[in-house]
Amino acid sequence: MHKFGYKNKKLYCEDLKLETLVKKYGTPLYVYSENTISGHYESLKRAFSDLDTSICFAVKANANLSILKLITNIRGGFDVVSQGELRRVIAAYGDPGKCVFAGVAKSAEEIEFALEKDIYCFNVESEAELLRIDKVAAKMKKKAPVAVRVNPDVEAKTHAKVTTGTYKNKFGVAFDDVMKIYTRGQKLKNVYWRGVQMHIGSQLTSVKPFEQAVRKVAPLAQKLKQKYKIEFFSIGGGMGIVYDPALESGKPEWWKTPAAEKTITPEKYAEAVVPHLKPLGLKILLEPGRFIAGNAGVLISRVEYVKRTAKKNFVIVDAGMNDLMRPALYDSYHEIVPLTKKSGKLLPSDVVGPVCESADTFSVDRPLPSVSEGEYVAFMSAGAYGMTMASNYNTRPYPAEVLVKDDFHHLIRPRQMPARMWESENVARWLKYVRK
Repeated sequence: MHKFGYKNKKLYCEDLKLETLVKKYGTPLYVYSENTISGHYESLKRAFSDLDTSICFAVKANANLSILKLITNIRGGFDVVSQGELRRVIAAYGDPGKCVFAGVAKSAEEIEFALEKDIYCFNVESEAELLRIDKVAAKMKKKAPVAVRVNPDVEAKTHAKVTTGTYKNKFGVAFDDVMKIYTRGQKLKNVYWRGVQMHIGSQLTSVKPFEQAVRKVAPLAQKLKQKYKIEFFSIGGGMGIVYDPALESGKPEWWKTPAAEKTITPEKYAEAVVPHLKPLGLKILLEPGRFIAGNAGVLISRVEYVKRTAKKNFVIVDAGMNDLMRPALYDSYHEIVPLTKKSGKLLPSDVVGPVCESADTFSVDRPLPSVSEGEYVAFMSAGAYGMTMASNYNTRPYPAEVLVKDDFHHLIRPRQMPARMWESENVARWLKYVRK
């Protein structure tokens, strides 16, 4: 459960009124709940307590240093997909020895840096990558810890753009080829097998694909343990969250939509997969991102204009697709609520941003309370894949970020100053002397 809710008709994060933060820092503004993040981490840890489990937070979900330091403080590890993410973990005092390095296009420079920092393991996505890791490790006179990412060819039944576990996707090694890779890799002198990994997709709302994939890969993990002495089996991440609580509760406060949205609890997840994992006697790695951070953040935006036409009611806000990309990229749903709770008739509304793209749209004909210019709305469940996917498109500065704990808060990233957007650019020398 997240820590956002109404008290006396005002929207709060934990014990802090969000209007207080808007007045101090302006909008667009990301706000995160520390107790929600730590609570989700602990709930997952408890659910898998029957196993030797390590939880590696997916840095791509939310990479702010304060969030990473929070994960470090609660003894979490990290799933990184670039040198930059690993450097962020280190900057947040995270332990590289608790980091797994994923991604299909690891460069020689990234591999070298990760080996220098003694990461826990590389999740290898192809035989060519395995050979590159061996070559870089040989040059450094090291032995690299590796694990193959298995593509189990299991349909995750999620959005096509976040499905990663079928043979149509670019990720991992085909299930039938995995043993061949381990056999060939055993002959290499500068790598050693530490584990095996899989990840079938993101925002899964049913345990069935998880159970199907684990059931398929577990016997392979057992064979690898016997033959190559691997020590872990990573079952990846992908647990979905509820983006529309009205659907989850069955008691919509403001609107209804056609399809019911379900959630996966850590308990349901563990109940489905632990029976297949426990007999292995291996360390189990989990790599959640969205489940930990998704419901722990909101993006607050100011209503700039309300434009009514013969066919539409447009609510034009100051947050755009450059601040929250998911709706434009995935047609994703985010609950949109006013900071002051309202009653009365709902009005079908298109909530849109200022970016010069038709895709800069957060909702279409969604029944919402009537709002006016100068009021504020919050895009809920924006704590994962929000700020990490933000851009300066249309030369718009990055929003500010705030972390809340109880009734305390801290500005963990100031709003980007306009000049910062081009300070690293240089005008070509032959252009400087051209007269107008």
